[in-house]
Amino acid sequence: MRRSWILAPLVCWLCLVALYGCDRGSAPSSSPPPRDGFGQRLGTDVTARPGRATASVAAERPRIVAFGNSLTAGLGVAQEESYPAQLQRKLEEAGYSYRVVNAGVSGETTAGGLRRVAWVLNSKPSIVILELGGNDGLRGLSLPETKANLERIIQQLQQASVTVLLAGMKLPPNYGKDYTAGFEELYRSLAKQYHLTLIPFFLDGVAGSSSLNQADGIHPTGEGYHLIVESLFATLEPLLKPNR
Repeated sequence: MRRSWILAPLVCWLCLVALYGCDRGSAPSSSPPPRDGFGQRLGTDVTARPGRATASVAAERPRIVAFGNSLTAGLGVAQEESYPAQLQRKLEEAGYSYRVVNAGVSGETTAGGLRRVAWVLNSKPSIVILELGGNDGLRGLSLPETKANLERIIQQLQQASVTVLLAGMKLPPNYGKDYTAGFEELYRSLAKQYHLTLIPFFLDGVAGSSSLNQADGIHPTGEGYHLIVESLFATLEPLLKPNR
């Protein structure tokens, strides 16, 4: 990641906090699942292809749930360009029989994510890629509170025998050295405490690039997500089980 952030993307980032940073909460497991930034129903099978019957096959596959905010939901790109959809294709190309479920909600905070854990567990995931905390940081929320929420999410997932891959996040330097350093450290601390595989920075190699981000300077383009998936897959693959 480049440590220097150009002004225009940062201003756009802060504007989007106001637009998307509100905590939308979540529906309980008995209610219809939440929707992403495009109004699309979440938790759908991203293995689906037009004219291809995948429901029965997908039901037998172990599941990977991509659990996060707009970076997971794929705000601003077509559904097939979101990182969960691209990860699904990458897994298939590599010969792994997993189903990827997109459980991203735009504007989600760690508090909102905590309320959705039961719904995520309804998918019976083998692995959860946990990408939350960015909206907390952009809103300057309490670091101990953010860490506590992530900790409770991790605890509930591990109690359900789910393998957690933790995606770290970083903040622009104008949030202050102590806050930004503490924000980055909380991911490392949680990974160490709960023996998690850690992606140090989910947007590594993409953040700050005008060619790999949309006009808002925050959300990756399809190509940006492609690079994210390439990096993520290298970290994820050791956690995967080969096909029987």
